[in-house]
Amino acid sequence: MSYPIYTPPVILLPLVRIYILGLRLALSSSRNHFPTPEVQFFKLIKTSKIDTNRKKSMAACSGKKTEKIILKTEDDVAKALAEYTADLSRRFIKEKGSFTVVLSGGTLIDTMRYLTESPYKESVEWSKWSIFWLDERVVPKTSDDSNYKLAMDGFLSKVPIPEANILAIDDTKSKPSDAADDYEARLKDWVDKKILPLSSDNFPKHDLMLLGMGPDGHVASLFPNRTQQFETQRWVTFILDSPKPPPPRITYTFPVINAASEIAMVVTGAELADAVKNVLGTPNSTLPAAKVRPEGLLTWFLDQPAASGL
Repeated sequence: MSYPIYTPPVILLPLVRIYILGLRLALSSSRNHFPTPEVQFFKLIKTSKIDTNRKKSMAACSGKKTEKIILKTEDDVAKALAEYTADLSRRFIKEKGSFTVVLSGGTLIDTMRYLTESPYKESVEWSKWSIFWLDERVVPKTSDDSNYKLAMDGFLSKVPIPEANILAIDDTKSKPSDAADDYEARLKDWVDKKILPLSSDNFPKHDLMLLGMGPDGHVASLFPNRTQQFETQRWVTFILDSPKPPPPRITYTFPVINAASEIAMVVTGAELADAVKNVLGTPNSTLPAAKVRPEGLLTWFLDQPAASGL
């Protein structure tokens, strides 16, 4: 039996930070001695108090690790995501002198908003960051449909990441196949320049991927009932008939997504509750989001409405 501990909300972020750091240390220290478990952690915030009921289950998961953090509101998720990302930035920059981050579209950029404010804006070593895109619409960068424009308006224009460190789509490529080939070629150039390492399966290995999920369970532009989700050779592929407009897009493939050292799956809102329940509460889910299984740690950041079906 576990008992709720009621704590003032002002220490929410330190608790989240301490837990995440402690979990990472524990997993790191045991990695060479025991089969790596799936770790599930549920944190539910009620009204203005913290309910620290923790449900942990240890189960074999093909050597993969999953952590689930459930917070009361989207704003709580945004604050925890900023702390999590800043912690990873410090860790990777200390370990290897750089931090490679993959962004997605949708609501993710808005949920990153606290990184553009104090203390993160001043303390994060932005000059060591490199930015990539999980997927992109084949439109001009000035288009409101562009994930580049979304990220630039809401995040990149507010922090001092060098322009040379931002790998955006070449929007002069009007054919999705050409845009995908070009983005993959430039990724390979970054690998050749030792900016990106390769995974054991020879796919580019990013430090952190920040993912969202659609109500249909898609991630990136890898949709149910579309063949792109089954691509195993290409780093970047394209889609001509996305069920969400605009239809032409390029996207990372699952081998590249799962090569990442860390993945944060950021999902908020009641409209995503059914998809969350399917992916996290249904054995052998066939939704694309269920294929996200990184070499490192997968952390789900959920608000209470999104997690209401669990």
